[in-house]
Amino acid sequence: MICYCCGSSSFTSDNVLWQELINQWRISNYEAEYINKQQGNKCTKCHSNFRSIALAFAIMKSFDYVGLFKDFVKEERIQNLRILEINEAGNLTHFLQQIPNHTLSIYPESDMMNMKFPDMSFDLVLHSDVLEHIKYPIRGLSECYRILKPGGYCAFTIPMIVDRLTISREGMPPSYHGSSDNLSDDLIVHTEYGCDSWRQVIQAGFQQCRLFSIDYPSSLALVAVK
Repeated sequence: MICYCCGSSSFTSDNVLWQELINQWRISNYEAEYINKQQGNKCTKCHSNFRSIALAFAIMKSFDYVGLFKDFVKEERIQNLRILEINEAGNLTHFLQQIPNHTLSIYPESDMMNMKFPDMSFDLVLHSDVLEHIKYPIRGLSECYRILKPGGYCAFTIPMIVDRLTISREGMPPSYHGSSDNLSDDLIVHTEYGCDSWRQVIQAGFQQCRLFSIDYPSSLALVAVK
């Protein structure tokens, strides 16, 4: 495998899950292994992990671009796009910052469920492992729909357990993603995503939901099309 961000084929791997989270999430050793791969396998050159690489790949495919993300952002037609990045999308921010009309919107200054942007403002909205932390994720996705231009894309990743259905954690003990020593409210998990995660995209108003993979099941990205 190559890094679709920079072209390197050298990666390091680290386990990022801790036992308490594995127990709360009720995942098997196999599932923990591919989530660790998604989050902990990183390119040694640009430091993008597998979920960032999958997101970059999905974005490029949506714009019919074949190549590397580092070159994609320099294309004239991409330079003219209006792009909203909700929180930092993994390691893609420093690539996206080369696009003049790139906006980085970070919580709590910006709330995904009530964004302060006009209707039809952006060609591309992207976020990475944010949606599971949104209390009302369909509302968050509907805001993405609202601020996208017709034909625009909302590209995102979520931690997805592919052999399960999506469930809400409402009524369960608090569970946090991030690290075992950082249990801030920003990292609390409201939704555990499974193979039917596309349903929320359609419920939010989008007409299409596309799924991209660079290393199944560890590296999946979704693109919602307005």
